[in-house]
Amino acid sequence: MIFIVVKFKVKPDWSDRWLGLVDSFTKATREEPGNLWFDWSRSVDDPNEFVLLEAFKDDAAGDHVNSPHFKQAMADMPQALAETPQIISRQFDGDGWDRMGELTI
Repeated sequence: MIFIVVKFKVKPDWSDRWLGLVDSFTKATREEPGNLWFDWSRSVDDPNEFVLLEAFKDDAAGDHVNSPHFKQAMADMPQALAETPQIISRQFDGDGWDRMGELTI
């Protein structure tokens, strides 16, 4: 599995509109055959920071970045961004979330 975390710092006047801007990108990515998840969160400390957690089956990320909706998102996003996003991208064994061993319910 390829696991990716991206931090997006948006301009303050885009904070309440960001999820609308990326809505079609989000929906299209979630429909990709190799997508495992594509989830947005908003920082509790900085209302202008959004974090994207995404995962793809091995070798599916290439199809993602070559898709028309990815290319459109890369064209649409810069107008709303305050700086270049920060990213962590790693490949792991597995295909989903594990249960937390230290806290079992």
